[in-house]
Amino acid sequence: MYIYVYISETVCLSVVLLLSVVCLGVSSQQITDSQRLFSIAVNRVTHLHLLAQRLFSDFESSLQTEEQRQLNKIFLQDFCNSDYIISPIDKHETQRSSVLKLLSISYRLVESWEFPSRSLSGGSSLRNQISPRLSELKTGILLLIRANQDEAENYPDSDALQHAPYGNYYQSLGGNESLRQTYELLACFKKDMHKVETYLTVAKCRLSPEANCTL
Repeated sequence: MYIYVYISETVCLSVVLLLSVVCLGVSSQQITDSQRLFSIAVNRVTHLHLLAQRLFSDFESSLQTEEQRQLNKIFLQDFCNSDYIISPIDKHETQRSSVLKLLSISYRLVESWEFPSRSLSGGSSLRNQISPRLSELKTGILLLIRANQDEAENYPDSDALQHAPYGNYYQSLGGNESLRQTYELLACFKKDMHKVETYLTVAKCRLSPEANCTL
């Protein structure tokens, strides 16, 4: 009798331990897959940010000193289309934001540039790299959003994200090659890619509890 109870308890304990190991393995695999996807996304947006800096730098170098000063002054008082997308106001709010929130904002920022990126000024070799890379990045972020959807129910699903409305601010800039409009378009693209790079980097860091995610 006692032997039977002892054996039953031993078997139950073994089953519990086995299930724990299996669950731990599945959880670890999910984290590994997410880390891989995040690494790819961060690498892609880092490259896009570098391209944006290159295009902006090339354009600035073609201007006279006074033109640069005036355009920079105007841009500081102006706004980008992405300013309508609610996002963290500083690094502290960024660090407090959930992974899903950072991913959702990043998705909208990237999506808002898919069409206007075709009108960016600069060398064709650089410009031609941007649109396909934005599409690849958007797809990667969407996969990460789906993987993190169970984190909260208050964020839009993938269909809602795909149909997020945007104004024609950038589109109207694309057809006009005035210095101010070209400057604003390139400066806003650079600014938004920097935002996405920051958000994805912080979100990726959250997968490593021991990591220091301080900006």
